[in-house]
Amino acid sequence: MNKNKYKYSGGKLTRSIFTRFFLSLAIYSFALVVSVIFASIFLSYFTWDSGDFLYRILNFIRNNELFFLACFWLFGFIVIFLIYWRKTLGYVDTIVEASNMLVEPGDDFIHLPDELKQVEDRMNQIKQQAIRNARLAKESEQRKNDLIVYLAHDLKTPLTSVIGYLTLLRDELQISEELREKYLSISLDKAERLEDLINEFFEITRFSLTNLSLELSRTNLSRMLEQIVYEFKPILDTKNLECKLDIAPNMEIKCDVNKMERVFDNLIRNAINYSFENSTIEITVSKEQDHISMSFLNHGNTISEEKLSRIFEQFYRLDTSRATKTGGAGLGLAIAKEIVELHHGTITASSENEHIEFVVRLPYQ
Repeated sequence: MNKNKYKYSGGKLTRSIFTRFFLSLAIYSFALVVSVIFASIFLSYFTWDSGDFLYRILNFIRNNELFFLACFWLFGFIVIFLIYWRKTLGYVDTIVEASNMLVEPGDDFIHLPDELKQVEDRMNQIKQQAIRNARLAKESEQRKNDLIVYLAHDLKTPLTSVIGYLTLLRDELQISEELREKYLSISLDKAERLEDLINEFFEITRFSLTNLSLELSRTNLSRMLEQIVYEFKPILDTKNLECKLDIAPNMEIKCDVNKMERVFDNLIRNAINYSFENSTIEITVSKEQDHISMSFLNHGNTISEEKLSRIFEQFYRLDTSRATKTGGAGLGLAIAKEIVELHHGTITASSENEHIEFVVRLPYQ
């Protein structure tokens, strides 16, 4: 729903109440004047005795008709005012009672009088959004807890292997050089895996405790990306990947350098993890009117629409298998999105025909 649709709903309700109040007052005033005129005409057809009590009362009223007309009008005004005042207070009570339903766990819709239709729609929108946010928060917390349990379990395997092979190296004094090298190689692999798992724990803790803030400065975007791509060369070589960078020389941008480096690092690492071997990762940077567009394109298995819609959620992993080394803690893309949005930019993901593309747009300052 469009937020602006309800921006002035309170003002519209106030104007509606005042309009109906003054319309009722105008109708009453018109009816009072017409009644006085018809009463005068009707009573003129009668012959009155000057000593008649009713005649003296009517004659007194006629001689002070403006006073009595004002009194009747004031009485009507008070009655109409009290009716609408009570009705307005009733609206307030209705809204207060309905507001209690905003925090109720059920997903029942709120129903208000027709005059409060816009308020009803807005309150239902807020309630549905709150329910959705609570569900997403619960799912995120559950994914986080599951991830911690998995990581804690996974820590045992490489640690047990490292201890086992190191114990063999210590106890087997006559072990051959070939076997010693094999045991050391396995121990190193398991230790590196252990380091990866510990880093995932650290990433989760750091994300939970850190509130991101920016330290902006003007930097050479071209050189930054060139340096980052160069640093990934050893990892690219393991899958025989090539990374092509297409950017104009000395393109500058105002950003938090350390945090934007983290965004680019996450996107390139993600592209490497989910690329086919012997393929190319393409990074294209262009200036478009008032913003800079950065595309990170790789060739890999097409990502479904359902996964794309959740790809920036915290602790969400494309590859849910704990046996693989891809995906990490499921925080990289969530952090990248938060950093980009802090720069008043956007980040989107798309995938089709075995192409995966992330596009970052930052305002050009």
